[in-house]
Amino acid sequence: MNPVSYAFAIAAAAIALLAVIEMLRRQRFRERHAFWWLLAAILSLVISIFPVTLEWAASVVGVEVPSNLAFFASIIILFFVTVQHSSELTTLEEKTRVLAEHTALIEERLSAVTERLDSDACGQKLT
Repeated sequence: MNPVSYAFAIAAAAIALLAVIEMLRRQRFRERHAFWWLLAAILSLVISIFPVTLEWAASVVGVEVPSNLAFFASIIILFFVTVQHSSELTTLEEKTRVLAEHTALIEERLSAVTERLDSDACGQKLT
């Protein structure tokens, strides 16, 4: 790896890690959402500083081209992010449905009470 690409890889990984930390600090991420992004940023920083670790991991796993292992690990991390978001989306959809049903019941009760009050007020005016 030539020095320019080595420095570029370190800078890109450091910027990614700092961006995730800054988003956490500003509460743009919740901790449970940031875990996978922190993991990816830290792994990319370690691999960019010590590129031999990727080559070593590829040889341990049996992957011939180390960059293929990096792409595979990235896909796995994105898969877990997607599964986590899908799970949370399902939970939020259920909560939204329950809240909508609850709101509809409250509106129905309010309508019935308003109707009853209006009919009572009309009955009192006539007598």
